[in-house]
Amino acid sequence: MADAKGQKRQQFESVYPILRDELLAYLKQENMPQDAIDWFRRNLDYNVPGGKLNRGISVVDSVEILKGRPLSDDEYFKAAILGWCIELLQAFFLVSDDMMDQSVTRRGQPCWYRVDGVGYIAINDSFMLEGSIYYLLKKHFRSEPYYVHLLELFHDTTFQTEVGQLIDLITAPEDHVDLSKFSLEKHQKIVIYKTAYYSFYLPVALAMYMCGIPHTPENDPYALAQSILIPLGEYFQVQDDFLDFAAPPEVLGKIGTDIIDNKCSWCINTALALATPEQRKVLDENYGRKDPQAEARVKALYEELGIRQKYAEYEENAYKRIMSLIDTIPERPHAPQGQVTLKRQVFKVFLDKIYKRQK
Repeated sequence: MADAKGQKRQQFESVYPILRDELLAYLKQENMPQDAIDWFRRNLDYNVPGGKLNRGISVVDSVEILKGRPLSDDEYFKAAILGWCIELLQAFFLVSDDMMDQSVTRRGQPCWYRVDGVGYIAINDSFMLEGSIYYLLKKHFRSEPYYVHLLELFHDTTFQTEVGQLIDLITAPEDHVDLSKFSLEKHQKIVIYKTAYYSFYLPVALAMYMCGIPHTPENDPYALAQSILIPLGEYFQVQDDFLDFAAPPEVLGKIGTDIIDNKCSWCINTALALATPEQRKVLDENYGRKDPQAEARVKALYEELGIRQKYAEYEENAYKRIMSLIDTIPERPHAPQGQVTLKRQVFKVFLDKIYKRQK
Protein backbone atom coordinates (compact mmCIF):
# COMPACT_ATOMS: atom_id res chain seq x y z
CA MET A 1 0.00 0.00 0.00
CA ALA A 2 2.70 2.47 1.07
CA ASP A 3 4.75 1.40 -1.95
CA ALA A 4 1.85 2.09 -4.34
CA LYS A 5 1.45 5.51 -2.73
CA GLY A 6 5.17 6.17 -3.16
CA GLN A 7 5.05 5.14 -6.82
CA LYS A 8 2.04 7.38 -7.42
CA ARG A 9 3.90 10.31 -5.88
CA GLN A 10 7.04 9.57 -7.91
CA GLN A 11 5.10 9.45 -11.15
CA PHE A 12 3.43 12.78 -10.32
CA GLU A 13 6.76 14.34 -9.28
CA SER A 14 8.35 13.28 -12.59
CA VAL A 15 6.10 15.82 -14.40
CA TYR A 16 7.34 18.79 -12.33
CA PRO A 17 10.77 19.27 -13.99
CA ILE A 18 9.12 19.29 -17.43
CA LEU A 19 6.75 22.10 -16.41
CA ARG A 20 9.47 24.04 -14.57
CA ASP A 21 11.67 23.87 -17.68
CA GLU A 22 8.79 25.11 -19.87
CA LEU A 23 8.39 28.13 -17.59
CA LEU A 24 12.13 28.83 -17.64
CA ALA A 25 12.20 28.37 -21.43
CA TYR A 26 9.62 31.16 -21.71
CA LEU A 27 11.94 33.55 -19.86
CA LYS A 28 14.87 32.43 -22.04
CA GLN A 29 12.82 32.92 -25.21
CA GLU A 30 12.08 36.49 -24.05
CA ASN A 31 15.86 37.03 -23.61
CA MET A 32 15.62 37.63 -19.90
CA PRO A 33 18.95 38.02 -18.06
CA GLN A 34 20.41 34.76 -16.76
CA ASP A 35 20.29 35.90 -13.10
CA ALA A 36 16.51 36.43 -13.40
CA ILE A 37 16.10 32.95 -14.93
CA ASP A 38 18.21 31.43 -12.13
CA TRP A 39 16.19 33.30 -9.49
CA PHE A 40 12.87 32.07 -10.93
CA ARG A 41 14.20 28.52 -11.03
CA ARG A 42 15.22 28.74 -7.37
CA ASN A 43 11.80 30.21 -6.46
CA LEU A 44 10.00 27.33 -8.22
CA ASP A 45 12.23 24.57 -6.82
CA TYR A 46 12.12 25.94 -3.27
CA ASN A 47 8.38 26.54 -3.05
CA VAL A 48 6.46 24.23 -5.37
CA PRO A 49 7.48 20.54 -5.11
CA GLY A 50 8.20 20.06 -1.39
CA GLY A 51 4.76 19.50 0.18
CA LYS A 52 2.51 16.47 0.58
CA LEU A 53 1.12 17.04 -2.96
CA ASN A 54 -2.30 15.71 -1.91
CA ARG A 55 -4.22 18.33 -3.88
CA GLY A 56 -2.26 17.79 -7.09
CA ILE A 57 -2.33 13.99 -6.96
CA SER A 58 -6.06 13.99 -6.25
CA VAL A 59 -6.70 15.56 -9.70
CA VAL A 60 -5.03 12.54 -11.32
CA ASP A 61 -6.82 10.08 -9.01
CA SER A 62 -10.19 11.72 -9.72
CA VAL A 63 -9.71 11.64 -13.52
CA GLU A 64 -8.83 7.93 -13.29
CA ILE A 65 -11.92 7.14 -11.17
CA LEU A 66 -14.22 9.15 -13.46
CA LYS A 67 -12.89 7.49 -16.61
CA GLY A 68 -13.00 4.09 -14.92
CA ARG A 69 -9.74 2.90 -16.49
CA PRO A 70 -5.98 3.52 -16.42
CA LEU A 71 -5.02 6.76 -18.17
CA SER A 72 -3.03 6.98 -21.39
CA ASP A 73 0.32 8.77 -21.16
CA ASP A 74 -1.18 11.92 -22.68
CA GLU A 75 -4.20 11.85 -20.32
CA TYR A 76 -1.92 11.33 -17.33
CA PHE A 77 0.29 14.25 -18.39
CA LYS A 78 -2.67 16.61 -18.82
CA ALA A 79 -4.20 15.61 -15.47
CA ALA A 80 -0.80 16.04 -13.79
CA ILE A 81 -0.41 19.54 -15.31
CA LEU A 82 -3.71 20.54 -13.69
CA GLY A 83 -2.50 18.98 -10.45
CA TRP A 84 0.75 20.95 -10.58
CA CYS A 85 -1.25 24.12 -11.29
CA ILE A 86 -2.97 23.59 -7.91
CA GLU A 87 0.45 23.10 -6.32
CA LEU A 88 1.58 26.41 -7.90
CA LEU A 89 -1.54 28.06 -6.47
CA GLN A 90 -0.75 26.57 -3.06
CA ALA A 91 2.85 27.85 -3.31
CA PHE A 92 1.57 31.35 -4.20
CA PHE A 93 -0.67 31.32 -1.12
CA LEU A 94 1.99 29.93 1.24
CA VAL A 95 4.82 32.27 0.22
CA SER A 96 2.55 35.30 0.77
CA ASP A 97 0.81 33.87 3.88
CA ASP A 98 4.17 33.27 5.56
CA MET A 99 5.04 36.94 5.10
CA MET A 100 1.68 38.11 6.46
CA ASP A 101 2.01 35.81 9.48
CA GLN A 102 5.75 36.47 9.88
CA SER A 103 6.24 32.69 10.03
CA VAL A 104 9.71 31.25 10.52
CA THR A 105 9.68 27.82 8.90
CA ARG A 106 7.61 25.98 6.30
CA ARG A 107 7.98 22.28 5.38
CA GLY A 108 11.03 21.97 7.64
CA GLN A 109 13.05 24.78 6.05
CA PRO A 110 13.11 28.59 6.42
CA CYS A 111 10.14 30.37 4.82
CA TRP A 112 11.14 31.72 1.39
CA TYR A 113 11.13 35.39 2.46
CA ARG A 114 13.58 34.51 5.25
CA VAL A 115 16.10 32.97 2.86
CA ASP A 116 19.23 35.09 2.61
CA GLY A 117 18.83 37.81 -0.01
CA VAL A 118 15.11 37.18 -0.69
CA GLY A 119 13.16 39.36 1.78
CA TYR A 120 10.43 41.45 0.14
CA ILE A 121 11.30 40.11 -3.33
CA ALA A 122 9.18 37.15 -2.16
CA ILE A 123 6.08 39.29 -2.79
CA ASN A 124 6.85 39.43 -6.51
CA ASP A 125 7.97 35.79 -6.44
CA SER A 126 4.51 34.81 -5.17
CA PHE A 127 2.93 36.72 -8.10
CA MET A 128 5.19 34.83 -10.51
CA LEU A 129 4.07 31.50 -9.04
CA GLU A 130 0.45 32.51 -9.67
CA GLY A 131 1.25 33.77 -13.19
CA SER A 132 2.87 30.41 -13.98
CA ILE A 133 -0.55 28.72 -13.66
CA TYR A 134 -2.00 30.71 -16.54
CA TYR A 135 1.08 30.28 -18.72
CA LEU A 136 0.79 26.48 -18.39
CA LEU A 137 -3.00 26.43 -18.87
CA LYS A 138 -2.68 28.48 -22.06
CA LYS A 139 0.19 26.36 -23.41
CA HIS A 140 -1.49 23.00 -22.82
CA PHE A 141 -5.27 23.57 -22.78
CA ARG A 142 -6.00 26.56 -25.05
CA SER A 143 -7.53 24.38 -27.77
CA GLU A 144 -9.72 22.39 -25.34
CA PRO A 145 -13.47 23.14 -25.23
CA TYR A 146 -13.26 23.44 -21.43
CA TYR A 147 -10.36 25.98 -21.42
CA VAL A 148 -12.51 28.93 -20.26
CA HIS A 149 -13.96 26.77 -17.47
CA LEU A 150 -10.41 26.06 -16.22
CA LEU A 151 -9.55 29.78 -16.23
CA GLU A 152 -12.75 30.75 -14.41
CA LEU A 153 -12.30 27.98 -11.87
CA PHE A 154 -8.75 29.04 -10.99
CA HIS A 155 -9.71 32.74 -10.86
CA ASP A 156 -12.86 32.16 -8.78
CA THR A 157 -11.12 29.81 -6.36
CA THR A 158 -8.18 32.18 -5.91
CA PHE A 159 -10.51 35.08 -5.06
CA GLN A 160 -12.56 32.90 -2.65
CA THR A 161 -9.37 31.87 -0.85
CA GLU A 162 -8.20 35.49 -0.60
CA VAL A 163 -11.55 36.54 0.90
CA GLY A 164 -11.21 33.72 3.46
CA GLN A 165 -7.68 34.87 4.27
CA LEU A 166 -8.94 38.44 4.79
CA ILE A 167 -11.60 37.34 7.31
CA ASP A 168 -8.97 35.25 9.11
CA LEU A 169 -6.42 38.09 9.23
CA ILE A 170 -8.84 40.67 10.64
CA THR A 171 -10.59 38.25 13.02
CA ALA A 172 -7.49 36.74 14.61
CA PRO A 173 -4.42 38.99 14.35
CA GLU A 174 -1.60 37.31 16.26
CA ASP A 175 -0.70 40.45 18.20
CA HIS A 176 -4.19 41.51 19.29
CA VAL A 177 -6.42 39.01 21.11
CA ASP A 178 -10.14 39.81 21.07
CA LEU A 179 -12.27 36.70 21.53
CA SER A 180 -15.48 38.72 21.06
CA LYS A 181 -14.65 38.66 17.32
CA PHE A 182 -14.70 34.84 17.30
CA SER A 183 -17.74 32.64 16.63
CA LEU A 184 -18.45 29.23 15.14
CA GLU A 185 -20.23 30.96 12.23
CA LYS A 186 -17.15 33.06 11.45
CA HIS A 187 -14.93 30.00 11.81
CA GLN A 188 -17.10 28.18 9.29
CA LYS A 189 -16.83 31.07 6.79
CA ILE A 190 -13.03 31.20 7.14
CA VAL A 191 -12.68 27.45 6.74
CA ILE A 192 -14.93 27.20 3.68
CA TYR A 193 -13.42 30.15 1.83
CA LYS A 194 -9.79 29.82 2.93
CA THR A 195 -9.44 26.03 2.64
CA ALA A 196 -12.40 24.03 1.32
CA TYR A 197 -12.74 25.59 -2.14
CA TYR A 198 -9.12 25.27 -3.26
CA SER A 199 -8.23 22.07 -1.39
CA PHE A 200 -11.35 20.01 -2.07
CA TYR A 201 -13.64 21.45 -4.74
CA LEU A 202 -10.90 22.67 -7.10
CA PRO A 203 -9.13 19.29 -7.70
CA VAL A 204 -12.39 17.44 -8.39
CA ALA A 205 -13.92 20.17 -10.57
CA LEU A 206 -10.72 20.27 -12.67
CA ALA A 207 -10.93 16.49 -13.13
CA MET A 208 -14.61 16.76 -14.10
CA TYR A 209 -13.91 19.41 -16.76
CA MET A 210 -11.03 17.38 -18.15
CA CYS A 211 -13.33 14.36 -18.45
CA GLY A 212 -15.88 16.42 -20.38
CA ILE A 213 -18.64 16.32 -17.76
CA PRO A 214 -21.09 19.05 -18.87
CA HIS A 215 -22.96 21.59 -16.74
CA THR A 216 -26.73 20.94 -16.75
CA PRO A 217 -29.60 23.38 -16.02
CA GLU A 218 -31.09 20.90 -13.52
CA ASN A 219 -29.14 18.72 -11.09
CA ASP A 220 -25.86 20.31 -12.23
CA PRO A 221 -23.07 17.81 -11.41
CA TYR A 222 -20.73 20.66 -10.43
CA ALA A 223 -23.24 22.03 -7.92
CA LEU A 224 -23.68 18.50 -6.55
CA ALA A 225 -19.91 18.01 -6.26
CA GLN A 226 -19.60 21.34 -4.47
CA SER A 227 -22.42 20.47 -2.05
CA ILE A 228 -20.40 17.41 -0.97
CA LEU A 229 -16.84 18.75 -1.13
CA ILE A 230 -17.39 21.98 0.81
CA PRO A 231 -18.72 20.17 3.92
CA LEU A 232 -15.91 17.63 3.42
CA GLY A 233 -13.34 20.45 3.43
CA GLU A 234 -14.97 21.96 6.49
CA TYR A 235 -14.77 18.62 8.30
CA PHE A 236 -11.09 18.30 7.31
CA GLN A 237 -10.23 21.70 8.79
CA VAL A 238 -12.20 21.13 12.00
CA GLN A 239 -10.28 17.87 12.35
CA ASP A 240 -7.01 19.74 11.73
CA ASP A 241 -7.93 22.24 14.45
CA PHE A 242 -8.79 19.44 16.87
CA LEU A 243 -5.57 17.51 16.17
CA ASP A 244 -3.52 20.68 16.78
CA PHE A 245 -4.85 20.58 20.35
CA ALA A 246 -5.29 16.86 20.98
CA ALA A 247 -2.71 14.88 18.99
CA PRO A 248 0.68 14.19 20.60
CA PRO A 249 3.49 16.00 18.68
CA GLU A 250 5.22 12.70 17.86
CA VAL A 251 2.04 11.54 16.08
CA LEU A 252 1.13 14.91 14.54
CA GLY A 253 4.69 15.47 13.30
CA LYS A 254 4.73 19.04 14.63
CA ILE A 255 3.97 20.95 17.82
CA GLY A 256 0.48 22.47 17.82
CA THR A 257 0.56 26.27 18.13
CA ASP A 258 -3.06 27.34 17.53
CA ILE A 259 -3.60 28.46 21.15
CA ILE A 260 -0.47 30.63 21.47
CA ASP A 261 -0.94 31.98 17.90
CA ASN A 262 -4.48 33.27 18.66
CA LYS A 263 -5.92 31.11 15.85
CA CYS A 264 -9.68 31.28 15.20
CA SER A 265 -9.86 27.50 15.64
CA TRP A 266 -12.83 25.17 16.05
CA CYS A 267 -11.64 24.32 19.58
CA ILE A 268 -11.68 27.88 20.94
CA ASN A 269 -14.99 28.67 19.24
CA THR A 270 -16.61 25.53 20.67
CA ALA A 271 -15.16 26.39 24.10
CA LEU A 272 -16.53 29.95 23.88
CA ALA A 273 -20.00 28.58 23.08
CA LEU A 274 -19.90 26.30 26.15
CA ALA A 275 -18.04 28.44 28.71
CA THR A 276 -19.55 29.91 31.88
CA PRO A 277 -18.63 33.58 32.62
CA GLU A 278 -15.81 32.36 34.94
CA GLN A 279 -14.45 30.00 32.28
CA ARG A 280 -14.73 32.76 29.67
CA LYS A 281 -12.53 34.92 31.87
CA VAL A 282 -9.85 32.18 31.88
CA LEU A 283 -9.97 32.06 28.07
CA ASP A 284 -9.81 35.87 27.73
CA GLU A 285 -6.80 36.03 30.03
CA ASN A 286 -4.85 33.11 28.58
CA TYR A 287 -5.68 32.58 24.89
CA GLY A 288 -3.18 33.85 22.32
CA ARG A 289 -0.43 34.48 24.90
CA LYS A 290 3.17 33.47 24.15
CA ASP A 291 3.36 31.70 27.50
CA PRO A 292 3.41 27.91 28.02
CA GLN A 293 1.55 28.23 31.34
CA ALA A 294 -1.25 30.25 29.73
CA GLU A 295 -1.46 27.63 26.97
CA ALA A 296 -1.66 24.86 29.59
CA ARG A 297 -4.55 26.67 31.33
CA VAL A 298 -6.48 26.87 28.04
CA LYS A 299 -5.82 23.18 27.34
CA ALA A 300 -6.98 22.23 30.84
CA LEU A 301 -10.19 24.20 30.26
CA TYR A 302 -10.71 22.43 26.91
CA GLU A 303 -10.54 19.11 28.80
CA GLU A 304 -12.92 20.41 31.48
CA LEU A 305 -15.42 21.52 28.81
CA GLY A 306 -15.25 18.09 27.12
CA ILE A 307 -13.87 19.28 23.77
CA ARG A 308 -12.71 15.72 22.93
CA GLN A 309 -16.25 14.39 23.36
CA LYS A 310 -17.71 17.31 21.41
CA TYR A 311 -15.28 16.57 18.58
CA ALA A 312 -16.16 12.85 18.55
CA GLU A 313 -19.85 13.82 18.21
CA TYR A 314 -19.01 16.35 15.48
CA GLU A 315 -16.97 13.76 13.55
CA GLU A 316 -19.74 11.13 13.60
CA ASN A 317 -22.35 13.66 12.49
CA ALA A 318 -20.11 15.04 9.74
CA TYR A 319 -19.35 11.54 8.45
CA LYS A 320 -23.04 10.58 8.34
CA ARG A 321 -24.02 13.87 6.71
CA ILE A 322 -21.35 13.60 4.01
CA MET A 323 -22.13 9.92 3.32
CA SER A 324 -25.82 10.75 2.88
CA LEU A 325 -24.86 13.51 0.40
CA ILE A 326 -22.63 11.07 -1.52
CA ASP A 327 -25.55 8.62 -1.66
CA THR A 328 -27.58 11.18 -3.64
CA ILE A 329 -25.26 10.63 -6.64
CA PRO A 330 -27.12 8.30 -9.03
CA GLU A 331 -25.40 4.90 -9.35
CA ARG A 332 -26.56 4.39 -12.95
CA PRO A 333 -27.18 7.83 -14.38
CA HIS A 334 -28.89 8.36 -17.74
CA ALA A 335 -26.14 9.68 -19.99
CA PRO A 336 -25.28 9.46 -23.68
CA GLN A 337 -23.07 6.51 -24.65
CA GLY A 338 -19.42 7.19 -23.82
CA GLN A 339 -20.07 10.30 -21.71
CA VAL A 340 -18.34 10.33 -18.34
CA THR A 341 -20.62 10.90 -15.33
CA LEU A 342 -20.06 11.71 -11.67
CA LYS A 343 -19.15 8.71 -9.49
CA ARG A 344 -19.57 8.20 -5.75
CA GLN A 345 -16.08 6.71 -5.55
CA VAL A 346 -14.45 10.14 -6.20
CA PHE A 347 -15.92 11.46 -2.94
CA LYS A 348 -15.58 8.25 -0.92
CA VAL A 349 -11.83 8.23 -1.59
CA PHE A 350 -11.56 11.73 -0.06
CA LEU A 351 -13.72 10.84 2.93
CA ASP A 352 -11.85 7.59 3.63
CA LYS A 353 -8.52 9.45 3.69
CA ILE A 354 -9.82 11.89 6.28
CA TYR A 355 -12.18 9.91 8.56
CA LYS A 356 -10.56 9.18 11.93
CA ARG A 357 -7.10 10.28 10.78
CA GLN A 358 -4.56 10.88 13.53
CA LYS A 359 -2.26 13.39 11.81
